[in-house]
Amino acid sequence: MLNALLDQHERRAAARRPGALPAGDGPRRGAPWALRVSVEPGRLPGYFGQTDPVPRQTANEQLCRLEQMGWVQLAWLPGEAGNLLAAVTLDARHAEAAFDWLGRPALAAQRARLADLLLAERFRFDDWRRAAVSFALDQLRAEKSVSPFSLADEALNRDLLTVLAELDHVCEETPYRVFSVRVFNDSKRFEALARGVVALARRGRPDWAGLSAAELLRELNLVANPGHLFLYGDWTLVDETGQQLQTAGFEPSVGVAAVQAGRACRVSAGPARQVVCVENPTAFYSLIRRDPAVTALCSWGNPSPACRHVLRQLAAEVAMAVWADLDYGGFNILAQVREQVDPRASPYRMDIATFEAHRAWARPLSPGDTRNLQRLRRRASLADVEPAIAHLLQRGLKLEQEAIVL
Repeated sequence: MLNALLDQHERRAAARRPGALPAGDGPRRGAPWALRVSVEPGRLPGYFGQTDPVPRQTANEQLCRLEQMGWVQLAWLPGEAGNLLAAVTLDARHAEAAFDWLGRPALAAQRARLADLLLAERFRFDDWRRAAVSFALDQLRAEKSVSPFSLADEALNRDLLTVLAELDHVCEETPYRVFSVRVFNDSKRFEALARGVVALARRGRPDWAGLSAAELLRELNLVANPGHLFLYGDWTLVDETGQQLQTAGFEPSVGVAAVQAGRACRVSAGPARQVVCVENPTAFYSLIRRDPAVTALCSWGNPSPACRHVLRQLAAEVAMAVWADLDYGGFNILAQVREQVDPRASPYRMDIATFEAHRAWARPLSPGDTRNLQRLRRRASLADVEPAIAHLLQRGLKLEQEAIVL
C-alpha cells in the first residue's frame, strides 16, 4: 500500500516540474495533491483472504500506528471499522520519511532496473505484447508512469511478463484459475495480475479499447469459467476426428462448449439460407420463440474467438445477419463480424425505422456513448449504417434490443 502511494508521489512530483503540465492541468499552485490508494481484492488478495486473517490484521495494526503518527488517514468500509479498509491516504509531508522507513531505493536505480528487465524480455514478442513493452520503455525514458508495471515491486513486473510469455501456450478457452495454477502453482495469483494484463493489451492493441476486461481476456482465451455458444436450428459441427454434433430437435436451444466449438473443422446450418447472430440471450430466446424457423446463434456480447470460428466455417452461400443493440456496442459488434468473419453480414433490426418505432423505450446517450459513436462513423466497414448511427447522435438516444417488439 505504501509503495503504491509513493509511486503516486513520485509521478506527481515529476508532473509539477516546469513545463511538465499544460496550463490548467493539475492542482492549483500551493494546493495539496491527494495521495490515495483504494484497497481492492484484485490488488491485495492477501488482505481479503478468507482462510488466513493474519495479513489483514497485521496491515491494520501497522496502518493504525502510522495513522497515530500522522502519516496516513484510513477510510474503513461501512460497518467494518477496524476490520476492512476501503482506502489509505498518505500525507505528502511524510513521504520522504516513508521512503526511508521502507528502505526504498532511489528512483533512478528503480527505473534502470525495470528498463533492464523490459529490454531483456522484449525480444520474446513480435505482436501487441512487444508494442506494450516498448510503450513502457518509452514512459521510463520520459520519466512518466509505467503502470501497470511498478518501480518498487519487481515480483509483480516479472509475473506480468511471465503471463505475457505464457499466452503463447493458451490455444483454447482456459479458466483463470487453471491458467494461474499452471503458470504460478497458485490459483489466485492471476487474479492480482489480470487488471495489468488488460491494461497492457489495450495499450498494445488499440482496437481492443472498446472491449470490457472480461471480453478482452476472452480474446486471449482466458475466461472466468468455460463458456458456451447457444445454438438454435439444424446445426452440425464436425471436429478433427470426424465426430459430429447435431443440434436439431433440441428445445429451446443447445449450449455447446466453446472449447469444443472452437475445434470444429466443418460447420453446417442445415437448409438455412441465413444465420442470425444475436447479441444478448434474452433477445435470442425472444427471436426463436417468435420465429421457430430461424437459425440463430447467441454471441453473448462481442463474439468470442470460438464464436467467430464457428461462423467462419459456414458455407459461403449462407447469409449472415447481426442483431444487436442500437448503440455503440451493437454497431461495434456488427463491425467486428464484418471485419473478422464476413464482410457481407447484414444488420438485423438495426435501422432508423426500428429505432423510431420503439423510441419510447430509448435511453439518453452518455458523453462516452457520443464519443464512441462518432468514432464508429469513421469505420469503413459501417459505411452503409452510418445514417442510423448519425440518427442516434442526432436524437441523443440509444435503444437496447430487448425493447424491440418482434
